[in-house]
Amino acid sequence: MKFELQSKYKPSGDQPEAIAKITEGFKKEKLKSQVLVGATGTGKTFTMANIIQNLNCKTLVMAHNKTLAAQLYSEFKEMFPNNRVEYFVSAFDFYQPEAFLPKTNTYIEKNSQTNNDIEMLNLSALTSLTERDDVIVVASVASIYASTPPVEFMNNKIILHTGDVIKIKNLQYQLVNLNYQRNDIDTTTGKFSVKGDLVEIAPGYTDEFNIRISFFGDDIEDISIIDPLTKKVIRKENRITISAADLYLANKATLEESLKRIKEELDERHKYFIKNNKLIEAQRIWERTIHDIDSFKEFGYCSGIENYARHLELREEGSTPYTIFDFFKGSDWLLIVDESHMMVPQIRGMYNTDRNRKQTLVDYGFRLPSALDNRPLNFDEFQNKINKVLYVSATPNEWEINQSKKVVEQIIRPTGLVDPIVEIRKTENQIIDIENLIRDQIKKKERTFVTVMTIRMAEELTQYLKTKNIKVAYLHNELKTLERFKILNNLRKGIYDVVVGINLLREGLDVPEVSLVIILDADKPGFFRSDKSLIQIIGRAARNANGKVIMYADNMTEAMETAIKETTRRRNLQIEFNKKHDIVPKTIIKPIALDLNRSDVNLDFKSLMDKSKKAKQMRGQTIAKLREEMLTAAKNQEYERAAYLRDIIIELEQGN
Repeated sequence: MKFELQSKYKPSGDQPEAIAKITEGFKKEKLKSQVLVGATGTGKTFTMANIIQNLNCKTLVMAHNKTLAAQLYSEFKEMFPNNRVEYFVSAFDFYQPEAFLPKTNTYIEKNSQTNNDIEMLNLSALTSLTERDDVIVVASVASIYASTPPVEFMNNKIILHTGDVIKIKNLQYQLVNLNYQRNDIDTTTGKFSVKGDLVEIAPGYTDEFNIRISFFGDDIEDISIIDPLTKKVIRKENRITISAADLYLANKATLEESLKRIKEELDERHKYFIKNNKLIEAQRIWERTIHDIDSFKEFGYCSGIENYARHLELREEGSTPYTIFDFFKGSDWLLIVDESHMMVPQIRGMYNTDRNRKQTLVDYGFRLPSALDNRPLNFDEFQNKINKVLYVSATPNEWEINQSKKVVEQIIRPTGLVDPIVEIRKTENQIIDIENLIRDQIKKKERTFVTVMTIRMAEELTQYLKTKNIKVAYLHNELKTLERFKILNNLRKGIYDVVVGINLLREGLDVPEVSLVIILDADKPGFFRSDKSLIQIIGRAARNANGKVIMYADNMTEAMETAIKETTRRRNLQIEFNKKHDIVPKTIIKPIALDLNRSDVNLDFKSLMDKSKKAKQMRGQTIAKLREEMLTAAKNQEYERAAYLRDIIIELEQGN
């Protein structure tokens, strides 16, 4: 199976050279690690797609948040329609981990809301990795967290052929062992029905089709793939593989041994607490663990089953947990770390954060020490899992560059757009100067971003501009998802002329109508004024042909000097390329997304959050309608809209 990239575009600008160099680095030079330094708007995703096609191996693409992952998933799915493109992120719409706060003696129970559609996509990803080679998985940091062991996942399957002899009753037992539920009325994902000599199964990994098995006595007479709604036959099969309904299953064959190990650890831990005169902790761990053991014996499952993963998998203490990386093991595969300047630090931080929370639970008798082995990979383990890796970023960290023997630049944009001019101005009379700059922008019908360092400065500047009759909005961290994207949409439409914010580094801020970015306190130390952050902020003006950045500062810092020097270098290369190829830069034309409140649902948050019985009923109806719209948007691959709707639903559900 080969990757077949389908696109109306051909590599242009710096893309052909970058694709060739990186492909050669992995194929001929056998490099393990490379870096692609891609300026904003140079088409890094298209370059990645061409590299995947050239290397023709399984690929895992890591992104630092769900929104970016959804965007990449959508783009790769469009470019590789004949191959498997999968999505692997946290299956929780809302997740409050189990925790204990010793200072206030407060125990916080795990509270989560699982998104069944994402869980289905995750299951689909693991299924594809065990059955095919032409697979691209787009994943978030969830990929370094513990998952089901590959061997068990592959063994937890039912393989049927036409002509096989099997009793319907035995097939039902096998399906139940894979966590399928019988429901003769509603055969949806993870369920099956039995009607006479027909067994209909809705696989746990897809809602696109159901499997119908027709029996003649104990013989399988026919296997059909059918439409879940119309029940019409899509195609017939001679052989079918049915995977488990859930990502994680307790191995029933080794459950007795697992429970024995849990009980032995419990006895040891209970004695430890008694010996150290921690009687409350001793009683707590005994009661909680015995309750879980009884649940295992009765149902084969317990709440918080993941905390017993080490015993259920019969692993040694401190051993590396299984993750999605293990599903790539044994084959030639590629890891692409997108926005590596954000993704790599995120991977580094997950292990210690998780460990600290769980260690408190262990110390106070809420969990056995083995719960510490249900964890994300530490950074050394992550590195050991890698076969070959491509780090992609406009501003890669020194660590990625030092790890790689080849650093490839992609500076030229296919659109011909060049990096903006950067100008430094003194802070004296800066507010009046900013007002005049914005008025010039309004005359040209172009928009402006202003980034400041503090909330107070943002609020005061916004208020001042309002008194001057300038249409301005303040983008801050307390804004809900819907409000945030509405502001950006209104900026694009011209309802606002300027947006003031503190953190203008987040995704979703690529607004081509913005031709001017103003940076206040550019010479102040801190993350938001580091050289990499400044380069990222400067990039916000790189989608407009008239792009310009003005920094207000009284001193030239090393970070400013580095950012300006790098931007100037890139700009000169881009201008030279344009002159050589007679390219005239043109502002990107990007359609303005439809407002999320285009729905006929009334999104009056004030009334929906009202505590009256009538308001709660209205809120429930609204949530049901929004959930329906979210699922429709996801199926239509409108992933940004689906993500926005998901966030609105969470806000409504968490309202008191």
